[in-house]
Amino acid sequence: MTMKSLLSTASLALLIAATSATAQAQIAIGHLADYSGGTSDVGTPYGQAVADTFAWVNKNGGVGGKQLNVDTNDYGYQVPRAIALYKKWSGGDKVAAIMGWGTADTEALTGFLAQDKIPDMSGSYAAALTDPEGTSGKAKPAPYNFFYGPSYSDAVRAELMWAAEDWKAKGKTGAPKFVHMGANHPYPNAPKAAGEALAKELGFEVLPPLVFALSPGDYSAQCLSLKSSGANYAYLGNTAASNISVMKACKAAGVDVQFMSNVWGMDENAAKAAGDAADGVIFPLRTAVAWGGNAPGMKTVETISKMSDPSGNVYRPVHYVAAVCSAMYMKEALDWAAKNGGATGENVAKGFYQKKDWVPAGMEGVCNPSTWTAKDHRGTMKIDLYRAKVSGATDGDLKDLIAKGTIKLEKVKTVDLPRKPEWFGW
Repeated sequence: MTMKSLLSTASLALLIAATSATAQAQIAIGHLADYSGGTSDVGTPYGQAVADTFAWVNKNGGVGGKQLNVDTNDYGYQVPRAIALYKKWSGGDKVAAIMGWGTADTEALTGFLAQDKIPDMSGSYAAALTDPEGTSGKAKPAPYNFFYGPSYSDAVRAELMWAAEDWKAKGKTGAPKFVHMGANHPYPNAPKAAGEALAKELGFEVLPPLVFALSPGDYSAQCLSLKSSGANYAYLGNTAASNISVMKACKAAGVDVQFMSNVWGMDENAAKAAGDAADGVIFPLRTAVAWGGNAPGMKTVETISKMSDPSGNVYRPVHYVAAVCSAMYMKEALDWAAKNGGATGENVAKGFYQKKDWVPAGMEGVCNPSTWTAKDHRGTMKIDLYRAKVSGATDGDLKDLIAKGTIKLEKVKTVDLPRKPEWFGW
């Protein structure tokens, strides 16, 4: 072998060693994002925020001196594609954690997550994911499922409590009528039984649910049914894109109803697209402030946002800010794991249990304090209800519309729900 060949061989060996060392110095994370499917209207800003946050973490030293190797995939809100990606992530080079997304795919993976001990911080807030041991008798054990914010069921409970007060405050008599609206799909259906049960308990007349698809469309027929039913309060269980179609069709049909949505059902972009049809919609805000809000942690969020928007000019909707919180909670769970035996899935899950009423460092005033325990994965029972206000034409740039006050998110009420055993897991 010539000296040149020897050097080439040595260089190759060094390269392989360096590559191997780099691989060993990384922490693998799986990331499910919906950039093209039925929930992409809200999945896009959420997924972008997760990617931006982990890029920012890497830029600032990673976790325990290791870089995060984040495998982001647009799975188009398709359960089979999520399962295929999970098989990859749970194989030889098992990921330390997953940043998940939809309800159908998250619930399909719950058993596998428990078996493989891989924590999943999802975008699904289905109450069935909050019972780690299955002690509620209403859900299967979900020991490795986490999410940031109130469950869909607890959010609609808070909205119904507000609605009951609103009915009385307006001097209305008789029983108000409540209706659940949404696609016949695990995500909108997740809080249906819980909402209808509390509505009855609070004295509402519960109407048969109205079904509309997750995609935008012509929902004039549903609005005419809503009008003829005499519903006073309607819960929108879909994401914003299809809700916009409903709100506009119902406005055109002259439907007099108070809409209330889940966390994905209303945001600044939806208010802009729906215009005055969105005026007055009640929805839960997961964070203590929205984009640009007066909180020390907003500086961190704005810095993270610059990972994909160096100009700093893009207005980020509520889902972006909530996703930064979700990813920052995961980052601190990873931090704890790295210092306590290594970033394995089992250690990362334990990392979520180490603090009480916890806000990630640097996110003060943005993320609402959360607590997860080995027996209860309801991170919070506090629900901040907001009202979308639209006071004029919504043509033009969203950032300008917010700055001018044409579109506002106004806080209406904070509801602190009790941890009733009968509400656990559904």
